[in-house]
Amino acid sequence: MKILVADDERDMADALEAMLRREHYSVEAVYNGRDALDYGLSGLYDCLVLDLMMPGIDGLEVLTTLREHGIDTPILLLTARGEIPDRIRGLDAGADDYLTKPFAMGELTARVRALTRRRNNIAPDRLTVGDLTLDRTTFELSAHGSSLRLAGKEYQLLELLMRKPGLRLSTEQLMERIWGCDSDADVSVVWANISFLRRKLERLHAQVKITASRGLGYAVEAIR
Repeated sequence: MKILVADDERDMADALEAMLRREHYSVEAVYNGRDALDYGLSGLYDCLVLDLMMPGIDGLEVLTTLREHGIDTPILLLTARGEIPDRIRGLDAGADDYLTKPFAMGELTARVRALTRRRNNIAPDRLTVGDLTLDRTTFELSAHGSSLRLAGKEYQLLELLMRKPGLRLSTEQLMERIWGCDSDADVSVVWANISFLRRKLERLHAQVKITASRGLGYAVEAIR
């Protein structure tokens, strides 16, 4: 599970990052609304922990813009504001939960667990792009009545790309999300697994390709 923490109070953001890492989440921290928006738009995260009061672009604007762009990542708002109207504005803008500072760290981790669990529970069992279907329970990839089972990393890679067809993810983003920040693996493992997946798409005669764009990365796209 990958979490984005956004808080302009660096001590708070760093404390949240350290605490969530202890809970075995992969965590990135940013310290302003612009970065929170840019990172959030990538669609790479399983949950966003977002401070409402940030300079420049505040958390409410970040939240609203993400929802306008179709980003459905669960978002937990953090704020020193405790008044009911502020909570209503945040929830009406698309927040999934709301926590008022100061709070107990244990409560925050419990809320993050609940949000990520809820996201997993509502995720569809199958992802479909064009004539290609990926079964998330059996790891089977199918098209035109034929199917084959993907290996672990192949599955994780294709599942990530099929969540957002057409969205380009760089080698570095794929490496970080699938193999983790602390992995000793070389980026060549991404290229190797992309190559394996392309061959399997050809075997299935799927009208779907994994395309590459220099400087932007890889995307799954249906062939028209």
